[in-house]
Amino acid sequence: MLWQPSLPERYTRMPAADLAREIDDRRARLTGELAILGHHYQVDEIIRHADLTGDSLKLSQEAADLVERQPGIRTIIFCGVHFMAETADVLTPEHVRVILPDLSAGCSMADMAQYDDTVEAWDAIHESLAAQGWRGRVVPITYVNSSAAIKAFVGERGGACCTSSNADAVFDWAMRGGDEPLAEGEDVKILFLPDQHLGRNTAAKYGLDVRTQTCLYDPKRTDRGEARGGASEDEVLRSKVILWAGHCSVHKLFRPEHCDEIRAENEELIARGETPTRILVHPECCKEVVDKADLAGSTEFIIRQIEAAEAGTRWAVGTEIHLVNRLAKAAEARGVSVRILSDCQCLCTTMYRIDEPHLLWVLDNLCGVGTKDGEAKVVNQVSVHPEARRMALMALERMLKLGPVMPATAGV
Repeated sequence: MLWQPSLPERYTRMPAADLAREIDDRRARLTGELAILGHHYQVDEIIRHADLTGDSLKLSQEAADLVERQPGIRTIIFCGVHFMAETADVLTPEHVRVILPDLSAGCSMADMAQYDDTVEAWDAIHESLAAQGWRGRVVPITYVNSSAAIKAFVGERGGACCTSSNADAVFDWAMRGGDEPLAEGEDVKILFLPDQHLGRNTAAKYGLDVRTQTCLYDPKRTDRGEARGGASEDEVLRSKVILWAGHCSVHKLFRPEHCDEIRAENEELIARGETPTRILVHPECCKEVVDKADLAGSTEFIIRQIEAAEAGTRWAVGTEIHLVNRLAKAAEARGVSVRILSDCQCLCTTMYRIDEPHLLWVLDNLCGVGTKDGEAKVVNQVSVHPEARRMALMALERMLKLGPVMPATAGV
């Protein structure tokens, strides 16, 4: 996590109405020069200021398209977390500055895959396989919820990024050898970073027996002196997919028993002749939850399912609570009932660090409000090293060749 300096008291003590009004004023001053991106997990107070809302990758793509259409844009404020701002910096032109309002807004999942640990794992896996006489290739895949350094690691080694909406296509591409078709008799394995649950759920959809054809590499176990991240040589050899021991702290909170509770409630609803509740979850949930759900898919998939739901239907949704509450409010007007799958506080706490005080602070600096001599200043710029940028872009471009990503939403 990066260090974020404390804000001056005027920001933290300012009433909400004044914050919103001053943010609108600064945005007006920067018309044509600025775009604000808001991730779906943001609170409503931030979403209302966003020019575009969506998932992390598509927001970055839309930002790049927006800059091409409106060349006067010089600054992107990404109301998300650090890896998202990095991706925006990779995909937008070099002259565009990407700002993260609070540098401490990180992602615990992305932090679970560090570059040095990944290099160590790569070497250990290949040494183990070579010692056992295996001949083939390991193709790395990284979920977009990863640092630019991990994206660069994957890009340099012939791998690709994936999103939760296109993981199936990227997985199939990798199993066929990636950009280099497999030679006769050549084997292939996937190293899937950093979310073990998306990797395991995708492997199961592909048709693999995840109990016997996947194994887990845990860098913490390597740090404790266990070889191969705790996986045995036999497990590494027989596995088609080596999963990294990472997870989303939000989606981990959804448990199989939450699905069981919905099913028990459904029995009572059906007995009364009422519509049962359907369970809709994100594939970052563990496989036991996905297996018990009616539907599983990306954030955009979840949004579209609810938006298309018929009046009178009931839904229990397993994803971040701010998004679920926003969906529930809109769906209620159409006679659709939406609730979160678990009553626990399933919120992205680091995303929650992006708030109106921090947004106004970065805008004030851009406008020279309250700065020394009224001089405009760029704070909290997120920049990816040019070489890492080049290799990370390779991983992203390989993915994008395989198909489109769901669109972002303009103006809310």
